[in-house]
Amino acid sequence: MSPAVVPPVGERIRQARLEHGTSLRALARRIGVSASLVSQIETGKSQPSVSTLYAITTALGISVESLFDARQTGTAAPVAPVAPPGPVAPAAPVAPAAPQTVPRALTALTASAADPGRRIGPLVGAGGRERLELDSGVVWERLGRVPGADADFLLVTYRPGGASSGSGALMRHPGTEYGYLTSGELILTLGFDEYTVRPGDAVCFESTTPHRYRNDGGVPAVGVWFVSGDVQ
Repeated sequence: MSPAVVPPVGERIRQARLEHGTSLRALARRIGVSASLVSQIETGKSQPSVSTLYAITTALGISVESLFDARQTGTAAPVAPVAPPGPVAPAAPVAPAAPQTVPRALTALTASAADPGRRIGPLVGAGGRERLELDSGVVWERLGRVPGADADFLLVTYRPGGASSGSGALMRHPGTEYGYLTSGELILTLGFDEYTVRPGDAVCFESTTPHRYRNDGGVPAVGVWFVSGDVQ
């Protein structure tokens, strides 16, 4: 079975933002990044980090899954209608033919669609994890999820040369994250400081602090991460 093709995330973010009626600058202020970075993400010139994806989807009231759903590639309908060229007229939005409500979850690239219950738990087998691969060299695998809880329990792999932000920019977003590295080595930039994270080391910090992970080594860096959102 060939791997699912990841659709153009930036275009889907732009579509969702326009449907939400949020300006580019307003979205940037909401998630704590520059407007130019949001523009680069929407045009495909920069790949969003894990943290930025969480922040964007929360701000727009959509799911991460809707951005990466491989079933919507090719000629399938996009998450939101494509805005026509020229000024956007918010008073006359084009509504999708059949709006769908999707759970706040990562897209299931390897889990069977016939058994969606195993995505939630309480037991998630090794072959039933939801898996998401990013162009920046990072792989997320969801280890479990409690419905209604604003948190994610993840197995994260940084391939050699991989980083949480492909553009090199430091990211920040609401919430808190905890991580435990099991193999490989990561460089964590946190504010003005830089840390080398080795197997057995753990990290925890408020995600509003500018940060970035990168793997400068020749082997994958693998760890378990717990990311809690900003409950409001």
